Amino acid sequence: MAAYKDYYATLGVPKSASQKEIRSAYRKLAAKHHPDRNPNDEGAEEKFKELGEAYAVLNDEEKRAFYDQYGAEAANTGFAPGGAGGFSGAQGEGDFSDFFQTLFGGFSGGRGFPQSGGFSTQFSTGATSSRSAFGFQPRPLEAELRVDLEDAYRGASRTISVDGKRLEVSLPQGSRDGSRLRLRAQAPDGGDVLLTLRLAPHKRFRLGGDDVRVKVDVPDYVAVLGGKVRVPTLDGDVEMTLPAGTRSGRAFRLRGRGWPRKDGSKGDQFAEVRVTTPESPSDAQLELYRQLEALSRDPVAAG
Repeated sequence: MAAYKDYYATLGVPKSASQKEIRSAYRKLAAKHHPDRNPNDEGAEEKFKELGEAYAVLNDEEKRAFYDQYGAEAANTGFAPGGAGGFSGAQGEGDFSDFFQTLFGGFSGGRGFPQSGGFSTQFSTGATSSRSAFGFQPRPLEAELRVDLEDAYRGASRTISVDGKRLEVSLPQGSRDGSRLRLRAQAPDGGDVLLTLRLAPHKRFRLGGDDVRVKVDVPDYVAVLGGKVRVPTLDGDVEMTLPAGTRSGRAFRLRGRGWPRKDGSKGDQFAEVRVTTPESPSDAQLELYRQLEALSRDPVAAG
């Protein structure tokens, strides 16, 4: 004889509870008792299974009606299972209590766990994902999170929305494109939320492995004579000295100005020189360019 299971008491809802109230109660309790959130509680996993079993019954209208009518009888010796019409054909019985198996006589693969209300989770990034609660260990709810390069470099806090619930996401310093963040027990059904980070293209910087690349505009006279130029980095502008005769396209290494590594060090930054000329030269500048042209034609005069 199987001990009676009060599924309504397990979820903390009255027998008159609506499907919406049942789903809401399950979400809160599943998040609270998720084994990953209670690593030192030996009873958390069993409690989580009890919640899943109660939800599997009460969230399915046919199972719920059968339970309401025959649940008390299932605890009595001699109860004949299978009256729910189609719950025969056991699959995965080890995950359920004796009471459940006595009442339903196992369950068919196509009807064992109901869809979790068609939950749709809308993230602030625009990604949408739907999930179902199969078994007692829900699969992660997955979505992509678009991140600015500066936020990924420095680390930042972002707010996303999951099924109307606002969640704070902490981005580690040096987050990489394609890396994943797991939010434990934050999905609508008590499962995890798994975010894949996607770094947005930047108008100035390009990331390649541990190195950052940037193009630096250098006036032609500085490239010829040499001098100091300002170079943007993800930590702010720095000053770099160019040697005389620098050609366009030459790249200079700024050590330790690249992307953060796990060991605390950083990659390098490469500043590529792009020699520029005046867009609207003055008369005096034009005269100097004419003199330069003349000198280029007369090597003797130039010497």
